Order: sequence, then C-alpha cells, then structure tokens
Amino acid sequence: MEKCGFADKRLNERFAFRSIRPEEAAAAAEIERICFAPEEACTEKMIRERAAAAPELFLVAVDKENGRLAGFLNGIATDERSFRDEFFSDAGLHRPEGKNIMLLGLDVLPQYRGRGLARELMSQYLRREAERGRKWVVLTCADSKVKMYKKMGFHDRGASASTWGGGRWHEMVCVLNM
Repeated sequence: MEKCGFADKRLNERFAFRSIRPEEAAAAAEIERICFAPEEACTEKMIRERAAAAPELFLVAVDKENGRLAGFLNGIATDERSFRDEFFSDAGLHRPEGKNIMLLGLDVLPQYRGRGLARELMSQYLRREAERGRKWVVLTCADSKVKMYKKMGFHDRGASASTWGGGRWHEMVCVLNM
C-alpha cells in the first residue's frame, strides 16, 4: 500500500479524520450539494440512508478549529467489480463483508480546497480499506478528474456504464489487495 502514501502531519493536526456520525448526515448532504451539479449530487435522503447503512465506509474530515465537516469520502461494499448507477441510490446494495468498495463521492468544501485534503482523505481511506482486506476500490469521474485520481493510485478503465446525472464518466479502479 505504499502508493497510498503517508499521513500528512499538518493536515492531521488541523483535521480529525473519522467515520460519520448520524447527526452529520445533513451537513454531508449540504457539502454534496455544494460540490456537485444538481443532477449529479446525491440527495439528503440518499446520504442519510448510506450513513445509516454503512457509517464505517464514510471518512469525514472535521475542522478542529470550528468542529465543522470540511469534506468527506463515502462508499458501499459489494462483491461486484463494475460501477452501476444503483449504488448511488440504493443503500440496500451495501454488503458489509463485500470485498470491493464502490466509492460514491469525494467532497471537499471550496474553502478547504488546494491544501491536499482530498488527497489525504483518499490516502487514509485506501489504507483503511486495504487493512480491512478489501480488494478493489472503484469510482467514476469526469474527464477533468482522471489525472487527479491517477495521482492517487487509480487506473482508468475507460468509459463507465454509469450515466448518473446524465454524464459520461470514466471508471477508475485502485487495486488494494490481490
């Protein structure tokens, strides 16, 4: 897992990284609304259902100065290996013992961008899921984000079957364990 990198001491002094708490679902949904176009953002209901079904698959960054969520990453576990739109909307597809993670969002508020917070969230998430024995982490992204995710250790598998929000997406995978 050396490709996941080491923890950034500066960011870990400023932010607390942990699983989501039930009372934070509304704040996470608001961050999602800010970070994604309306047709792409998951609703508060979706975020609440996901947080209830798989809180351990959220990783939030809490600003220690003000106690607010600065960003988060979330997914669901499955044995499937390709992304499909239903993962966004159906928290019932979560299988706690699933060997793969479908990553549903990486959200960082605009005022916290450009500091490496997204990279630190991803690094900690990948390391944590590798330690849990997960095999793959799969996500979809726009053309403009492919380079960023490649720097985080993902490989571009080409066009995704997902058309969430009416978009065309790349399917990216990070192999954690063989």
